[in-house]
Amino acid sequence: MSSLPANLAPDDLAPDDLVPGNSAVRPGRRPGNPCFSSGPCAKRPGWSLDALSGALLGRSHRAAEGRARLNEVITRSHALLGMPADWKLGIVPASDTGAVEMVLWSLVGRRPVDVLSFESFSATWANDIVAQLQAPGARVLQAEYGRLPDLARIDWSHDVVLAWNGTTSGVRIPDGSFIPDEREGLVICDATSAAFAMDLPWEKLDVVTWSWQKVLGGEAAHGMLALSPRAVRRLEEMPPPRALPKIFRLTEKGRLIEGIFRGDTINTPSMLCVEDALDGLRWAESIGGLPALVARSRANLDVVSEWVARSGWAAFLAENPAERSS
Repeated sequence: MSSLPANLAPDDLAPDDLVPGNSAVRPGRRPGNPCFSSGPCAKRPGWSLDALSGALLGRSHRAAEGRARLNEVITRSHALLGMPADWKLGIVPASDTGAVEMVLWSLVGRRPVDVLSFESFSATWANDIVAQLQAPGARVLQAEYGRLPDLARIDWSHDVVLAWNGTTSGVRIPDGSFIPDEREGLVICDATSAAFAMDLPWEKLDVVTWSWQKVLGGEAAHGMLALSPRAVRRLEEMPPPRALPKIFRLTEKGRLIEGIFRGDTINTPSMLCVEDALDGLRWAESIGGLPALVARSRANLDVVSEWVARSGWAAFLAENPAERSS
């Protein structure tokens, strides 16, 4: 790549532009939408600032109208994802990172824990569990970028922490068949770039987290936290073996703080971001819901796969097609 002109990025190249012996030239064809990242992601097709014209600005998020908007994000997300009716879903501070840290600090430590580490975010959770929380009996099941850890090594009497979709390595967990229906521990799943783009096996999971700025192209700073009945029971019956700052507390006097899961957020949310999240959810519903979103994600991967096949030089880091992130 060092031979590229200074004003030419690898993403600008056509498939043949880096074939040995070719001189790299700027192609004449440009993308219709140049916005791309793993989060914040590009907005929905046709998005404009007009989508935010109804934002509830200059009002307290604790007013009836504000709480109703926040609860609408919860109820629409719950329905769109096909989440079981008895699961709790709430809005929490600090994006997906905040949601994951809340559950790690609140749940990890009462039994041994296995954490899968195969890209940067799951490696962060592994470090937090081992170095920061110093959880007794913690095991890190690690794999190089491009591969999943050996799932057969998981001890299901332990709690298990995993990322469903590894954005920084391009590797995803293909399905939930490796997770037993009957298990002693909880399965804590960071699904920040999987929710709304992939089918999640809710019956195999106990905690699921994500953020607005991933698949639906929302804005930053807000996380979503979903809890199964098993996870709620753990929170209420087994208090965490450590003191928790207010921003991490999910229970009070041994009971789940139900308001968090109705729109009574722990801290002050951005009502502008709330309006944007609602716009994304309504758009997703309008195109056919979760099946349509998953199909769009898979179609995008197909485009990339076809380009890789034509390139003669590019290749996926994830060698197993079933494990390639869409």
